[in-house]
Amino acid sequence: MISSIYGIKGVYKTKVKASYCDNCNSSYEWYELIPIVSYFILRGKCSHCNQKLSPLLPLLEIVSGILFAISYIIYGFSYEMIIMIILTIMLVNIFVSDFKYFIIFDKPLIIFSFLVLILKFIFFGFQTFLISVCSGILIFLLMMIIKYIGDSVFKDESLGGGDVKLAMFFGLLLGLRLSIVSLVLGSFLAFPYAIYSVLTGKEKEIPFGPFLISGLYIVFIFMDVVNNFISIIF
Repeated sequence: MISSIYGIKGVYKTKVKASYCDNCNSSYEWYELIPIVSYFILRGKCSHCNQKLSPLLPLLEIVSGILFAISYIIYGFSYEMIIMIILTIMLVNIFVSDFKYFIIFDKPLIIFSFLVLILKFIFFGFQTFLISVCSGILIFLLMMIIKYIGDSVFKDESLGGGDVKLAMFFGLLLGLRLSIVSLVLGSFLAFPYAIYSVLTGKEKEIPFGPFLISGLYIVFIFMDVVNNFISIIF
């Protein structure tokens, strides 16, 4: 039920456990990790220290389950269904980790990147696999250039390293054209939040990852429409 994404206190100092309470640092047993059910059995509290758990936890689990089911209903057991499950997991995790802790973990990105490449090879062959690798590298280099220019202009970090690595995943999954569309869409989605943050002065750092992954999610779902639109324009 409670993934390590919700227990990140001291993440840079200690190795992140699989599932634990970020208040008392106690690990959860397997029967305390049953989605939705465990939250209510534990009455919304840690079984070790009685710290209240966020009601966001079961809500995210419900949303994830619904999105998993919709993926199967729409695509059946297919490449698209597997990718949708991967994107749903990434969407939920990045929303929580980046909004709350301003962190995008490397390990999930690495695992899902390798998984996408394996799926590309199995379903589409070596040529598509190679194109995906090249696209990922090019998008990564592009984002590094943008980051370098932004850092130089603003004299501060303009893009987080996690955002750059996430963009590389875009290239691996969607290729160059759709990756750029996803990044642009993610930027537009982030714009209202950025304006709000500037006007209120509540946050100096803007969590860009949730908006980027949302852009990727939307573009993947409407990939055919986006491709047709690009073809008409160019």
